[in-house]
Amino acid sequence: MKNIIILALISTFAMSGFFNEAQVEKEKEQKAEAARLCKIYTTKTEKYKETMRDDELAQATLANYVRVETKYCEKSHS
Repeated sequence: MKNIIILALISTFAMSGFFNEAQVEKEKEQKAEAARLCKIYTTKTEKYKETMRDDELAQATLANYVRVETKYCEKSHS
């Protein structure tokens, strides 16, 4: 009976290490994706500012680009 309990404890301990490593990898991938999207939206925002019209819809579009850019850039730097 002791052996079964010890085996269960060791298995649990080993699996927790595996899941922690998987979580770290997942966080790295999420930061890399956020950095990629940050770069895309930064470029998109800059280009849009250069060519945008001067009306209310263009301002709303720019505000949305800036919002999304900020969201991804904050994620990639945190």
